[in-house]
Amino acid sequence: MVREGLESIPEAALPAGYSFRLYREGDESHWADIETLASEFPEREAALTRFRQEFCPYLDEMKRRCLFVVSPVGRYVGTTTAWYGDTLGDGVQGRIHWVAVIPEEQGSKLAKPLLSEALRVMAALGHERAYLTTQTTSWKAVNMYLQYGFKPHVRGELCREGWSLIEEQLGRPVLT
Repeated sequence: MVREGLESIPEAALPAGYSFRLYREGDESHWADIETLASEFPEREAALTRFRQEFCPYLDEMKRRCLFVVSPVGRYVGTTTAWYGDTLGDGVQGRIHWVAVIPEEQGSKLAKPLLSEALRVMAALGHERAYLTTQTTSWKAVNMYLQYGFKPHVRGELCREGWSLIEEQLGRPVLT
């Protein structure tokens, strides 16, 4: 999915008592816990391995780009990274990467503020547009991304089939 332009980012405030925090060295354990609890990885060690492979060479960037949501009692409950990449094949763009909220906090109105903050970070770092990758099982998240101005990026028939599944789940057309 692609969002052209990073102006007019929707406002969404965290619930009272929750706060954002940028990555600090050692927070990879929090990242791995959140991503594992959100079923992105089958076990914590797999999440830590992925973090080390993908982010350890860029820890200075992580300190500017990786966001956590911290609960009123100090528990790390959500994360995403305002990352970058060239998946679209047209130069480096901002990338919403590894969005996750732990199951106990899903439905607590954390995802939209997390997305808004990540887009603001991207804009502040000079990105002019954003993209993300997703899957058909994340149709609720896809609905939020659509509300935030992201559009489907179709790269073939299999991709088009996936968007048809999303349209069925949402009960409305998405591809125009």
